[in-house]
Amino acid sequence: MLRARVRPAVYFAPAAALLGIAAAAGILIGSTALSWETALRVLGMHLFSLAGEGVSEADDVIVWTIRLPRVLVAALSGASLAAAGAAMQGLFRNPLAEPSVVGVSAGAGLGAVIAFVTGLVAQSALWLPLCSFVAALLTLLGVYSLATRSGRTPIAALLLAGIAVGSFLTALSSLLISMNFVDWQVAAEILYWMMGGLDSRSWVHVWIVLPFTIVGGALTIWFARDLDLMLTGEEVSASLGVDVQTLKLSVLAAAALLTAASVAVSGILAFVGLVVPHIVRLILGPSHRILLPASMLTGAVFLIGCDILARTIYAPMEIRLGVVTAAIGAPFFLWLLHARRRELGAA
Repeated sequence: MLRARVRPAVYFAPAAALLGIAAAAGILIGSTALSWETALRVLGMHLFSLAGEGVSEADDVIVWTIRLPRVLVAALSGASLAAAGAAMQGLFRNPLAEPSVVGVSAGAGLGAVIAFVTGLVAQSALWLPLCSFVAALLTLLGVYSLATRSGRTPIAALLLAGIAVGSFLTALSSLLISMNFVDWQVAAEILYWMMGGLDSRSWVHVWIVLPFTIVGGALTIWFARDLDLMLTGEEVSASLGVDVQTLKLSVLAAAALLTAASVAVSGILAFVGLVVPHIVRLILGPSHRILLPASMLTGAVFLIGCDILARTIYAPMEIRLGVVTAAIGAPFFLWLLHARRRELGAA
């Protein structure tokens, strides 16, 4: 039985409070100053049909149409990437694993680039998440098919196939961008999207990512016990009754749903799926029954905080969100590599 290093209640209560504080800060902080009384009145108008005395039309638009959807998309994207990362790390039995190792992020990126260069985005904003999502799922299907032989999918083959396919799809994206660079507006839109960001996010984006975050997160939690057993190795977990092949396909599908949904609405955000689950694992231990929901909660807080930093560090201009997550995640990744090298050296 895997035990938590810190009691879950001791972690979840402050984390939930921190999520509320981060969400409130995300609504109140911006180029236009807002009081918390105004924000509460706007929320009361829409959620409880209150009168909303003293609320201007501009305040209503800023809170309900601009900032609240942005905060919700940040929370859902952060939760999705963190859950996908925790599930992938459990499946691969490696804390350095993250959703991009099976090429899903690269596939979603290629789908978005295709939507831009074909002009579909100009027709409807829904084409961008749709193309990203479809391309990500097709990428997973291709990687899984390449790695599967005689009904078995070795983890090593899955990893190698994911890296190869991901590199190939990234090269295709770069090729399409270079071929269309003469159209500076399209090229700029693609580059800005690939650097990640939550500007201009609306309720449409919230409804796009919400169902996949719920379904994908629930699916990973459903297989939490099997992921715990996988930590002992494939042979041992199979002897204990785990259908290893079904587990691999289910967890990969869930991780693909979570990653594709996040990439579709937020662009490519590096290191969220790596850093958040690892930090939570250091605090709570490796039990996925606790690790997965805790990672989702922490991922939501983390990405809302990163988005606030992206908006305020160089105000009134915004730094791309992917730059902020990479600036935080890359040093942690290097520290993690150094720590593992010391462990291997000591062994």
